[in-house]
Amino acid sequence: MSDPREALGRLRAEVAKAVVGQDGIVAGLVIALLCRGHVLLEGPPGVAKTLLVRSIAAALDLEMKRIQFTPDLMPGDVTGSVIYDPRTVEFLFRHGPVFTNLLLADEINRTSPKTQSALLEVMEERQVSTDGVTRPLPEPFIVAATQNPIEHEGTYPLPEAQLDRFLLKLTVPLPSRDDELGVVRAHHTGFDPRNLAAAGIKAVATAADLAAAREAAQRVTVAEEVLAYVVDLCRATRALPSVELGASPRGATSLLVSSKAWAWMSGRDYVTPDDVKVMARPALRHRLRLRPEAELEGATTDAVLESVLATVPTPR
Repeated sequence: MSDPREALGRLRAEVAKAVVGQDGIVAGLVIALLCRGHVLLEGPPGVAKTLLVRSIAAALDLEMKRIQFTPDLMPGDVTGSVIYDPRTVEFLFRHGPVFTNLLLADEINRTSPKTQSALLEVMEERQVSTDGVTRPLPEPFIVAATQNPIEHEGTYPLPEAQLDRFLLKLTVPLPSRDDELGVVRAHHTGFDPRNLAAAGIKAVATAADLAAAREAAQRVTVAEEVLAYVVDLCRATRALPSVELGASPRGATSLLVSSKAWAWMSGRDYVTPDDVKVMARPALRHRLRLRPEAELEGATTDAVLESVLATVPTPR
């Protein structure tokens, strides 16, 4: 097994062969893998959200399954269900697509709340309970869910309880002109996003590398002042007049573990306040619910977090 930091560096470089100009999003997904956390990817259509997840699975040699969330999707279509087998005259459990390493929940906000709730136990407990039997999911297991921020017709907003189970919410931007030109040039020369093997994407790291990286990131030290800074940031989001629901204690722990992973990926064995600032927006933006009047005035969660980061004293 190679050095885990070098292995994840190779992983990011391998994914960049297929996904151009999304280095920050790739880093966010790697952090989620290090923290055993789930990721919500939000961006307009056509910015390679699905390709990004598929490329990471291929470069890590992990099993990936995809669910296209639709209004008629049922909970059993996600987790699996008990079926009757007339050949054996027995009831058998048919495993759903959640029994995988990397689950791509495409357009998660297009399915009903009933089906969305099927993921609550899956995301928190990493298990499926059906007919009195609890079945653990494979290790590693993370959910990477996508949603389109500009389409509202036929969508169902994710409940706060489910949003809080996502470690990070990553906003996938449109590429720059140079990056978009690179995408077009790659397609012109024969790149096929449906055939990653032909595009040269191969496994450059393993689940063992990932496990070693997790252990190393967990050993990153955090000073008491930085721990207090994490808590103060989250508590500050609950005191703002424009915020109806602030970051939960789970948000504070998510900010902490993702900051440790970022520090480790940056080559350090300790967390600085700047690490916390880098991870504050992706770790907290989906946990805030603004008051309707604030939204009407144009407030955004990212702008609220900017003001929190500007006002909460930074430890020295």
